[in-house]
Amino acid sequence: MTPRSYSSPRRQADAARTRAAIVDAAAESFTEVGYVATTMKGIAERAGVSVQSVHLAGPKSALLIAAFERAFAGDEGRHSLSERPAMAEIMARADAADAIRGWLDYVAQANARTAGLVRAMGVAGETDQAAAEVVADLDARRRADIGLAARWLVGRGLLQSDAVEQATDELNYLVGPETYAFFVTRSGWSERRYRDWLENTLRRLLDGWAPPAAGETH
Repeated sequence: MTPRSYSSPRRQADAARTRAAIVDAAAESFTEVGYVATTMKGIAERAGVSVQSVHLAGPKSALLIAAFERAFAGDEGRHSLSERPAMAEIMARADAADAIRGWLDYVAQANARTAGLVRAMGVAGETDQAAAEVVADLDARRRADIGLAARWLVGRGLLQSDAVEQATDELNYLVGPETYAFFVTRSGWSERRYRDWLENTLRRLLDGWAPPAAGETH
């Protein structure tokens, strides 16, 4: 007699909903009370699940990164931001200027959604060795994604191929959450002013990065 399988689409869907509830509850707690004050019990109470379920979902450091990924990109995982449907659609646009505006809209809105989690990650990196490692990994993945954006600019004729590394660093600073926090959280800029600054600054950078026209040299 064939053993009965306990795996089913319904069970998988239930498990996915439970995990989503846990990760969303963790995001709320990290944002509202910070990393240190967030407890597995507190996450469980917010999510309406058992503490054991929260522990099974991963350690606190892993839940922090999962919460950030879900808030920033809409789903969890180590796959590149360029593979997410929304970003893939933006980068596939025929008009480069339209694609750049879409990219800036995306990162500006994502930075606003994750500002509280970024603050929690800063504390986590200083107080929890496991968290410091996963935050460092997230930073490396972010730079890799920015590198893809720089190479996209090369493909569109907006950046010289030998300037990719410097452009990657400059873009990483420009659209990074730390820059958002400086202007919006600390300096009191509005979201609109921040978004306009992003576009104006990137336009000036692009002017400096543009490959020389035929017969010209920089």
